[in-house]
Amino acid sequence: MIFDSLEVSYGELWGPVRGMTHPEPVSRAVAVRRHAVGKDYAVLLSVRERPLALLESWPRRMWRVYLFDDRSWRMRMIDLKPHSTGMLLARWNTRWEFSDEQAYASKKWAVQETTTVSDDGQVEVKTEFAGPRGASTQPPQAPPAGPSSVPVRRFSAPVESFLCPVPEFGDWQVFLPLLAQAGHEPATTVVLSDVPVAEGSGPLRATGIERLFRPGACDAPEGPAVVEHVDAGLLRITSGQLAVSDPGWLGDPRTVAVPPGEFPVTLSLLRTTRGATVAAARVTFLDTPPHEWDMLLRPDEDLGLLGEGQFYGVGVDTGTAAFLDATRTVSEDQLDEDVFIPLDGRFTVELPGTGPEPNLIAFRAGQGDGSYPVWLGRTEDGQVGCVVVDFQLLPAGGEE
Repeated sequence: MIFDSLEVSYGELWGPVRGMTHPEPVSRAVAVRRHAVGKDYAVLLSVRERPLALLESWPRRMWRVYLFDDRSWRMRMIDLKPHSTGMLLARWNTRWEFSDEQAYASKKWAVQETTTVSDDGQVEVKTEFAGPRGASTQPPQAPPAGPSSVPVRRFSAPVESFLCPVPEFGDWQVFLPLLAQAGHEPATTVVLSDVPVAEGSGPLRATGIERLFRPGACDAPEGPAVVEHVDAGLLRITSGQLAVSDPGWLGDPRTVAVPPGEFPVTLSLLRTTRGATVAAARVTFLDTPPHEWDMLLRPDEDLGLLGEGQFYGVGVDTGTAAFLDATRTVSEDQLDEDVFIPLDGRFTVELPGTGPEPNLIAFRAGQGDGSYPVWLGRTEDGQVGCVVVDFQLLPAGGEE
């Protein structure tokens, strides 16, 4: 294919996901901000909505390029890393061949050829052929090592043949020579045009948080439901810092300054015909109703880097979340015996402190592992009146 124009669109990284459009698009403005601070994003280059290349910008100035052929099949993956010349080196280049469309759809390649290039131009080409049952197209994450029964060629070549400039944002022409490897030939002049993406309402907003703690009937995605309250006890804060975390991973919690003292923790249960699930958890510091809601952010997090409906949240890997004083520590034995095992049959459990020391209140995390937004309910003068973890069981809506 010879092309003289390209449509440019932006989104989240989606290399492992099969498809021909961004599953999670972002605006150019968000991509610009991510580029400036070294955060990841993806660039799709297309012709009349047919993808030619997917460019993934990774941290530490790394890039990955996927190339599509005339059938819109993803046939090649190139990993580029910074080189001592100040340019990018095509360190790994993997090419796939498929016997037919069914084989491509099932990710069973017939041939996989991987070219590895060292910083000084030493080249190794490894060719693998699928066995009787085929093979997966998952790309290698490291260069081949050790003895191999597959054909390998080694030779030297000018390293300049594998270099390309480091792009400034929007300067995607630097990658156009790579497209020839998928049979696409750029014209003398190639015009790039951005595909507009609706800005929408931006990052996730705290809508309907009060509704989560209003007892009574409501509509849930699976049908009629009832919101119930559970008193989870008093949380003791001694350091003036509240932590929100998976109790099994306390090394990097989300924290916020709050007054010392003892404060009530309330769970919101969503009860349906399938049973009850923890929909949200709240610790209340002031009786004053929230005037506004803010997302609980770490110092290095910027809402301007988030796409539509995205959020920075507390990560859950044990099916459990917790409120605790930021100084509280928990041993592995305590977690198993006093938190995880009791939560098999309960919605919440308290891990007491010794004497005046801070305690920990753990609770089931919605429907399990994942990432969940944490909201700060602030009073009119900016004080933190409450902190809420929303497990996103109810659709957004209702009051701000």
